[in-house]
Amino acid sequence: MPPVAPSTMICWMTLMAMAMPLVSFFLLFFVTRSRVSLSCAISIFCASVSLLIAWFLLFHFRHIQAPQVVQFLWLGMGKVPITFGFMLDPLSLLMLCIVTSISFLIQVYSLGYMAGDAGITKYYSFLSIFAWSMISMVVAAGLMQLYIFWELVGLSSYLLIGFWHHKFSASQAGKKAFVMTRLGDLGFFLGIITLVLNLGDLSILNLNQAAAGKLSTGLLTLSALLVFMGVVGKSAQFPLLTWLPDAMEGPTPVSALLHSATMVAAGVYLVSRLFPFYSASPDALLVILSIGTITMLLSSTMAMTARDIKQVWAYSTVSQLGFMLMGLGAGSYFAGVFHLTTHAAFKALLFLCAGVFIHQYGTNDFFEISKAGGRKLKIPMITVTIAGCALSGFFGTAGFFSKEAVLGALADLPNKGWFLAGLLGVLMTAYYTFRLLFVMWFPRKIEVSHAHAAHDAHAHAAHGRHSRAGYYAMAVPLLVLAVFALGLGFMEEYFLEFLGWGKALVIPHHAYLAPLSVVLVLLGIAIAWFEFGRKGAAQTGFLSRLPKVEALFSNRWYMDHALRLFVDRVVYGLFSRFFTLNDRRVVDGSIDGMCRGTVGFGRLLGFLQSGYLQYNLYIIIVVLAGMALYFLFGECF
Repeated sequence: MPPVAPSTMICWMTLMAMAMPLVSFFLLFFVTRSRVSLSCAISIFCASVSLLIAWFLLFHFRHIQAPQVVQFLWLGMGKVPITFGFMLDPLSLLMLCIVTSISFLIQVYSLGYMAGDAGITKYYSFLSIFAWSMISMVVAAGLMQLYIFWELVGLSSYLLIGFWHHKFSASQAGKKAFVMTRLGDLGFFLGIITLVLNLGDLSILNLNQAAAGKLSTGLLTLSALLVFMGVVGKSAQFPLLTWLPDAMEGPTPVSALLHSATMVAAGVYLVSRLFPFYSASPDALLVILSIGTITMLLSSTMAMTARDIKQVWAYSTVSQLGFMLMGLGAGSYFAGVFHLTTHAAFKALLFLCAGVFIHQYGTNDFFEISKAGGRKLKIPMITVTIAGCALSGFFGTAGFFSKEAVLGALADLPNKGWFLAGLLGVLMTAYYTFRLLFVMWFPRKIEVSHAHAAHDAHAHAAHGRHSRAGYYAMAVPLLVLAVFALGLGFMEEYFLEFLGWGKALVIPHHAYLAPLSVVLVLLGIAIAWFEFGRKGAAQTGFLSRLPKVEALFSNRWYMDHALRLFVDRVVYGLFSRFFTLNDRRVVDGSIDGMCRGTVGFGRLLGFLQSGYLQYNLYIIIVVLAGMALYFLFGECF
């Protein structure tokens, strides 16, 4: 469908939704930095304005028939126009609502979680610049504009992950995230260059509509895979997935922001945004399907051994992102986007619940939280259970419906191995999720050392001073997200019609899928109950009887070790040594040689201009003799 220009009111409203977080950033960072209450109020007000506009636009264009596009020329490189503007279509409107909603809820939640922190104004300013980057990215009409804000999302996430920079681990985690995502972004940028040189157009609409007809199959696949490298980095896919669990060093609201539907989901959004472009290359879709499957399985095994509550949810994020890419790689646009939407609700809820427990008990170890009485916090315990059920795909929750859509797409593939991998992922997800939930609900009576008791007492004393208003500031977002985690799945038909631009998308339905999915989820829950929930359970898990396998999973399949070895042996050992040698021998050597030649020539001239008359006469005689020989005998040669 050809794009249409929106009305002036819609243009101004969209620009206001994009600009409000940027206004908040400048006010907080440069004007109200020393006034904490005013800074928090400004940030939340600006976030609420963007939120209201986003939902108004979604309601206004709920029956949208054509994309609403506004573009203006920013740069002209020969015949290649680089435009800025925005595009409103079902995907961008949906993502706009998700991003603004999650950002607003997390800013409200942070009033309680970050209360008393010395850098709270700076924290809110970083949240604002992150929201501005994400909003501007999801409504971008051109690939270059999307890439610019893609990089700004990476920069702002680096600032948030390393917010507590006085902690060495947080500083290292921020740098690791920045470097590994930049590695993927290098491929993204090369893909943009390939498209510019061979297509001459970076408009997203034109890429989706005309790229297949104007590019050869090889060039289309190459450019699609290069752009996908950015997805691998940003969405923490294999082999660049280990930065995401380490990013848990940031404040827990930041973890919720990055892991729900914002930064890490940007990669899935990019594939969805360019889905017709990717669909024109079966080879590119096969690569996406393969990477998503490997990522989903590997990260699920890692979650089965983790004790840090935030790391368990981080590994589950990586796994679910892989699951989304499996749906897209299987050719189902709806399945990938629908699971992205439901995941935004229950994953943000999981992290925010984790934040309440960590805030209250001063530890990330869910075994220790359980011993300290974590289940006494009724609202967080109930809502984390709801979110865990949704993550597992428990019947009736949002995750059940979206996972069934992905499994349906995998079941239609000729190679049933992909479908079996998806089923295995469902089983493992239910196991590691309820492993954590059963430990939290059923603590074991184990004596706590005096040192740990003192630590817990200090944690209670440190965090207990916050008012009940701070607790409810954290509790209200949990209840809101719990409603979405339960109810979004029942809106599947609406999503079908909305994402299909008024025409319901055709998705495969298999009668055996729902019962099979329920059986696998119940099987995973039963195994977790036997090992961690039942009375008398040792709460160690079957992997404790396989120490080598447990070590493999705990050490993330030694991927960090392999990357470290690659950096030491290849980057430092080969490339760095070669370039160092080249710099010393060729660059420095040639300059040193020129300097030595200059000094030597100067010494020769100094010797010749010594002022001794006899030396000058000798030189004159030698020169005259040479000239005489040349004129007398030159013709002989």
